[in-house]
Amino acid sequence: MPKEFIVAIELGSSKITGIAGKKNLDGSISILAVVQEDSASCIRKGVVYNIDKTVMCVTNIVKKLETTLKSKIAQVYVGVGGQSIRSIKNVILREMGGLTVVTPEMINELMDQNRNSSYPEQEILDAATQEYKVDQQYQLDPVGIQCSRLEGNFLNILWRKQFYRNLNKCFEQAGITIAEMYLAPLAMADSVLTETEKRSGCVLVDLGADTTTVSVYNKNILRHLAVIPLGGNNITKDIATLQMEENEAERMKLKYGSAYTDNSDIDNSLSLPIDQERNVFSRDFINIVEARVEEIIENAWFQVPNEYIDKLLGGIILTGGGSNMKNIERAFRNHTHIEKIRVAKFVTTTINSNLPEINAQNGRLNTVLGILEKGDMNCAGEEITGDLFDNGAHEQHESSTPRTIRQPNEITGMGIVQTEEEKKAAEEEARRRREEEEEAERQRLAEEEAEARRIKRENSTWNRLWRSVKNFGGKIIEDETE
Repeated sequence: MPKEFIVAIELGSSKITGIAGKKNLDGSISILAVVQEDSASCIRKGVVYNIDKTVMCVTNIVKKLETTLKSKIAQVYVGVGGQSIRSIKNVILREMGGLTVVTPEMINELMDQNRNSSYPEQEILDAATQEYKVDQQYQLDPVGIQCSRLEGNFLNILWRKQFYRNLNKCFEQAGITIAEMYLAPLAMADSVLTETEKRSGCVLVDLGADTTTVSVYNKNILRHLAVIPLGGNNITKDIATLQMEENEAERMKLKYGSAYTDNSDIDNSLSLPIDQERNVFSRDFINIVEARVEEIIENAWFQVPNEYIDKLLGGIILTGGGSNMKNIERAFRNHTHIEKIRVAKFVTTTINSNLPEINAQNGRLNTVLGILEKGDMNCAGEEITGDLFDNGAHEQHESSTPRTIRQPNEITGMGIVQTEEEKKAAEEEARRRREEEEEAERQRLAEEEAEARRIKRENSTWNRLWRSVKNFGGKIIEDETE
């Protein structure tokens, strides 16, 4: 029986993670393998800055997964995230020129027009529809409604073009087929947020190593997305200013770090050991940690648009590695004055696994598990038999499930990012449609011109005279016949 499994890869600032899992009939996922590679030398702030080293890391992950799975990997799901991802609102207006019933084609035209919006050095990764304004009323689905003015409100999610190209180039050079790319923050949000939280309004804060991602939801719609270049590594670097190496600072952060400490609980005489010979004063350590945590919280909270501050009935949800810090909820509550705060240590889907990385449930793998959950195509290739004469001549394999190239308006708001292959295919299809429409328009104009010439000939003086003579001759013949 052929193998079936899904593979997801997340390119994080501290580690690149590859995970393989099998979806069960009851909706749960059984994890088959987890592999991680250190990415400090190739990923910075969540984006690729050293292509060659990233290719090596991704290749190593795929090879290790294949060894564990005893099967080649035909394709993988990939998460896109990191620095410079931001959202921007865009409005597309269409004047109908009179009362007209809105059709699905009109909506697709608005979506396409929005997708074709240009931003200097920025790539549109996804476009989430906010609502449509039909004359003076807002509607989520305006199809079938009569109006004279249709307005589409979109939230475009942008990323620097260079980051987009680098990511695609890494997988191309590694010879790894991308089944689909997903916006990592959206995939993770779908895996940790409840429908109630999204509907009633919430802020999801992913506290990563190099970045903090802020996603705002209201009425089940993504309203804002931003990534700030601050994370747990900034706290570590600040602790290192107390005359220690960064690996020692990281160890102390994990052991003693607290996002909030009541002043009455601080012992000014207490020292914390760096090693057997060196110590730091507890108060100095606490002040440094709290100052950086407060800066991260302030910058994250600043990203929440004012119009949604009083609409967060779902509260604030914290996740990511940084959410494990002691008293992190108290620190957020003190600054934001939002009482309802939840730490999402794990995804909402039932996960079956005996692997310690999964069972730790510390929020560090929530993103890659969210990407894995999105996968719906088999990633298994040929089975590895251990044949000594198998010299790896078949490094690349086609997926057992055909991958269809979808048009932009089919993936809008789903968090799916078009790969360069898909973008080229969509552009080629759009070019073909334009040529067909232009050819049809030319034929229509030619037919109209021919018809106009025919009418003109019929109405000319000579034609009228000829018809009169012809009619007169015909009448004479009729009279003679009678």
